Parts: sequence; structure tokens; C-alpha cells
Amino acid sequence: MALSNEQLPAAIENTSLIKEISPNRIRLAVSLFYFGQGLSFASWASRIPDIKHNLGLTDAVLGSILLALPLGQLCTMPISGRLVTRFGSRQVLTVTAPLYVLALSNLGLAGSAWQLAACLFLFGIIGNMCNISVNTQGVEAEKLFTRPIMTSFHGAWSIAGFTGALLGLLMINLHLSPYLHFWIIALIIWLNVFLNYKYLVPGKGNSSNASRSSFFVKPEGSLLQLGIIGFCSMATEGAMFDWSGVYFKEVVQTPSTLVVIGYASFMIMMAVGRFIGDSVILKFGRKRTMQFSGMVMFTGMFISVIFPYLIPATIGFMMVGLGVSSIVPTLYSVAGKNKKVSAGMALAMVSSVSYFGFLMGPPLIGYISALSNLRYSYAVIGCFGLLVTLLTAKIKALDQN
Repeated sequence: MALSNEQLPAAIENTSLIKEISPNRIRLAVSLFYFGQGLSFASWASRIPDIKHNLGLTDAVLGSILLALPLGQLCTMPISGRLVTRFGSRQVLTVTAPLYVLALSNLGLAGSAWQLAACLFLFGIIGNMCNISVNTQGVEAEKLFTRPIMTSFHGAWSIAGFTGALLGLLMINLHLSPYLHFWIIALIIWLNVFLNYKYLVPGKGNSSNASRSSFFVKPEGSLLQLGIIGFCSMATEGAMFDWSGVYFKEVVQTPSTLVVIGYASFMIMMAVGRFIGDSVILKFGRKRTMQFSGMVMFTGMFISVIFPYLIPATIGFMMVGLGVSSIVPTLYSVAGKNKKVSAGMALAMVSSVSYFGFLMGPPLIGYISALSNLRYSYAVIGCFGLLVTLLTAKIKALDQN
């Protein structure tokens, strides 16, 4: 249930700007910004096979180039946090959301491998600023309600991924270039920002805290364990985001008009998992849910490897999407309750370790594929699901609901 407008002053700052806006309208605005960011990323992912073909890239070269995006994100993590702390998440998000989709359009202009890498690095830099600011908005919006709603925001991002995959399929069948495709997405995102930025939680910058905060903090033991589980999950997500289209084109050998089916099936099941995740955790507990999720990841990936045909591979990708759906949100929830470290610092620690999965997963796929083939690459990534199940059994913090 949402807090009434009379209760809002006790929940957040700048209440004079909030009293006339219903919490549900704020929730919708924040959800649409999550959706916009997911749509931008999914649009890029849906055209990777085309861009790979147009530039004549091998699997190994593409794997190296894909490293530029998470590298840009990692390099910007300390800066993004300070910007949000100093200027407020609303201001940062309002500026970076339009820039993010502008960086997306530049990917369609890349005419060589190094140009694509440079554009991806910039895409990663701005994407991280959007990510930190939109998640801060999610945390602040959740304070307006008496129940958790954070998972639904991540669900909006996943729905955007599915939508982006379908739009990508449409653009491919219409024979539109990636550049024109990305500009259509840019117009949609700019309209979204214009219509919804004024409904974001105003927040308040704090330059004094920004000046005192440190760039890097050594991870606490249990948080490091959570981060390693997050690493396994995000490495799997990265492999699905960046390589699913290539896998369906080169291994499953689907027609070019259907190569996004694997990505779309993964994204829709990840979205479904995130919308039902809270209920599943309430019934079975975090630990059992996480262990089951790991086994679903493992099984789904190996189904797609052992049976590289359209229907079983699609089912396998759906299982992987369902498996990874609740892992990262659950990790963040547990980390935020750590008694030794503040919630903000705990989340920063877990996300920093986890994000190395995004950094290492996609290039690992390319390198293993160059040495053997893409099926072996996906088999290796599938083992991360088994690691999630094994590591989860040793973390006591997951025993609590």
C-alpha cells in the first residue's frame, strides 16, 4: 500500500515538490526510466549479429570488443556514485538518460573494430551513470510504499529487454540499418524523458558527503561471497545478452529473421521470474530459491548445448532467464541488511564484485569459441549455475527471509 501524501514528508526530502504527486505516479515514472534504459541496451544486443557480420569480425575479435562496454562501466563506478551523491539522482538521470541513447546511436556508425570498441566504451560510461542514478531513484521511490517494490523495477527493465528484442526483429525484417533503428529508439527515449522527468523523486545532493567518500572499500567477507555469486549470475547474463543472437545464428542455424528468438525468450522469462520472485521467496525462502535458480540456469544452458535446435535451445534459454531472474535482486536485498556495513556501502561492494561477471563473461565466450567452438563456450558458462547452487549453501545470511 502506498503512503498517503500526508505521510510523505516523513519519508523523503523536498516534500514540497512531492505532495501534489501521487506515489503511484512516481512509481510509474521511475519504472518507465528503468524501461527506457532496458530498451536501449536490448536494442544494441538485438543488432550484434548484424554489426558483427557488417564489420567482418571473428568470434575472438568480437569477444575482445565487447569487453569495452563493461570496462567503461567499471571505470565510471566511483565517479557515478559521487555525481549522484553531489547533484542528486533525479538531476543525473535526467541528463544521462538522453545521452545514453545518443551513445547507442553512435554504435550504428562504427565502421571498424576500433571504432566499435570506442563507441561501446562510451556507451558503458554513460550507461553506468544511468544505472546508478535510476537504482537510487528506485530505492527512494520504494520509501513511499509500505511494501517492497524494487523487484518490479527490475522487472520493467526485463520487459524492456523483451520489447527491444521484438523491435529488433521488426527492424531486421524491415531491412533497416542498425543506425536508423537506434535513432528510432532515441526518439522514443527522449519522449519518455520529457514526459516523466518531473515525476521523479527530487532527492537532494550532498556535496559534503561526496567529498568525504572514498573511491574503493575492501569487501567484507560475507559480502564478498555474495559478490562471487553475483559474478556467476552476471557472467551468465552477459553471455546471453551479447552472444545469444550469434549462438542462434551460427550454432542453432536459424534464419537471420529469427536470430533474436533466443534473446527474446531469455528476456521474457527473466521478466516473469522477477515479477513472481517475491512470492516464491516468501514461500520457499531465499536459500532454496537461490539453489533452485542455480540448477535451472545449469540445466537450461546444457539443454541448449546438447540439443542445438530451435525448440530445445529456445526452451533452454527460457530456463536460463528464469534461473538468473531473482539472483541479483536477492543478493542486493541480503547485502542491504548486513549489520557490519551500511546498506549503501554493502550494495556498492556486492555490485562491484558482481559486475566483473559482465566484464569477463562475454570475452570468455569469444576466446573459448576461438579455441574450440561456441557450444563449448556456453557449456563453460553453464557451469556457473552449478557454482551458484554450491556457494549459496554456505551463506548463512540467506537462511533468513
